[in-house]
Amino acid sequence: MEVQADKSSDNARAGTPKVNRGISSFSFALAGLRRDRYLYLLALPGILYFIIFKYVPMWGIVIAFQDYSPYQGVMNSPWVGFEHFIRFFANPDFLMLFRNTMAINLLNLIFFFPLPILLAVLLNEIRVSSYKKIVQSIIYLPHFLSWVIIVGITFLLLSTGDGVVNKLLVSFGWEKIDFLTESHYFWGLLTVQSIWKDAGWGTIIFLAAIAGVDPQLYEAAKMDGASRIRQIWHVTLPAIRPVIVILLILRIGHMMDVGFEQVFLMMNGAVSEVADVFDTYVYRLGIKQGQFSFSTAVGLFKSIVGLLLVIGANRLAKKFGEEGVY
Repeated sequence: MEVQADKSSDNARAGTPKVNRGISSFSFALAGLRRDRYLYLLALPGILYFIIFKYVPMWGIVIAFQDYSPYQGVMNSPWVGFEHFIRFFANPDFLMLFRNTMAINLLNLIFFFPLPILLAVLLNEIRVSSYKKIVQSIIYLPHFLSWVIIVGITFLLLSTGDGVVNKLLVSFGWEKIDFLTESHYFWGLLTVQSIWKDAGWGTIIFLAAIAGVDPQLYEAAKMDGASRIRQIWHVTLPAIRPVIVILLILRIGHMMDVGFEQVFLMMNGAVSEVADVFDTYVYRLGIKQGQFSFSTAVGLFKSIVGLLLVIGANRLAKKFGEEGVY
């Protein structure tokens, strides 16, 4: 009889309506919302930004599969399927655009990405706080300059006529170098500009990660006789490795983005063969020539490739035992 009573009570509990559990979960979530209402209020501007400027415009992707006309609108424009994608891949410019975009980003990945890590480690080794703040202010400053100013400084330094560098070369008896019109200098100039502008600013995240390293680890390394370089190699870098991996994955996801403004301002007719990238191509065809559907197809292709790169890099990171982005 007792066994039957236990079974009946278990059946009664099993038969509890799921609605009650749902109500209790909702009440718990509502209580958490009330408790953390100021945090959600603080996050509200960022949430609205992503909804309005990131998610709502995604509706416009459909025109990549249409022969879009502003007069007919999105709902009435005729559908053409993958016609714009086929046209884009068959275009002789596709390989050139892909080569230029990937080459510029690979140079940034190889030479630019490690520099903020190195600078952050070096800044962390500075013991005089006033000197450290001065150095940080100096290397942060270029980030706040627009690309127009940076490209203007580049022209003042490297132009053939009145450039400071070419004047110095002539004063030493050497010939002038056409830095701005020789195609084999273009990718290097973009990389140097990116390093000068954003390498210092990129140290912020890595300095924050280094600040979170347990000081006891350094004390233990000192007790074992480790030098400062050994402490950096065996304590600092392994401690910030998850942050490095996450930022590397995100950077790989942007391999198809070059930064339109920088390339557009540096580009001229003499270097267009190595300067034209997907961003400038979309601007030229979409904005100047009004081929909205075709340029949207190009942009969608970039986004899909970037998503695949993030997924692939994340899986590779997890295969090597890292946490990854998700």
